[in-house]
Amino acid sequence: MRDMSVFERSTVTVFAAEMKVFDRTHTEKELVFQSKELCRDFIHSRIIREGFSWSKVDPDMPEPHGALIDVSVVLLKLGDELECMRPYVYRNIAKQLNISVAVEAVVSDAFLSVATEILAMGITWGKVVAIYAVAAGLAVDCVRQGHPVMVHTIVDSLGEFARRSLVPWLKKRGGWGDISKCVVNIDSRAHAHWLSTAVVTWREFIKTMYIYLTK
Repeated sequence: MRDMSVFERSTVTVFAAEMKVFDRTHTEKELVFQSKELCRDFIHSRIIREGFSWSKVDPDMPEPHGALIDVSVVLLKLGDELECMRPYVYRNIAKQLNISVAVEAVVSDAFLSVATEILAMGITWGKVVAIYAVAAGLAVDCVRQGHPVMVHTIVDSLGEFARRSLVPWLKKRGGWGDISKCVVNIDSRAHAHWLSTAVVTWREFIKTMYIYLTK
């Protein structure tokens, strides 16, 4: 077996150091920051995909390290698969909820209501991905309708939701890095079931929300 080059040894050392930091016990503040940073990446990718522009840069937030970038890639991949299963479920969210994206409180309350309902029967990674897909769909609506400032409201709302509802669960699973297990050696039928559960949850909530709004 050949010896590793200086560059290869350096790369392995850096990666190991990043994973050691990422896998240690996280504080609530760190997990909320990571959740918001992942949300920015997810939303940014969807806004760009739709042909719009939005700056995800926040001067008050430090740059995410490599391990968090890896998690973002996995989250986006799972989001792609979820959205492909039901291409219209995660689009035109504001219209489905019959809300105006011009009012900050309305946007925040609507997102928090959806996210809460999605997790009403328990938390799974599939449902977490669904929440991010809803956030991104709603953010695209805000930009499309000329209210890009509301995107930051959505990111902040997700951070608050993560603090209240996701942080304890994330701590038990060792942090966001656990999501990578969803794409390793997974049976295709089990994978389809894992994602379809999230789809059904969101679809049922839309029906309930529509009935509520039309009473």
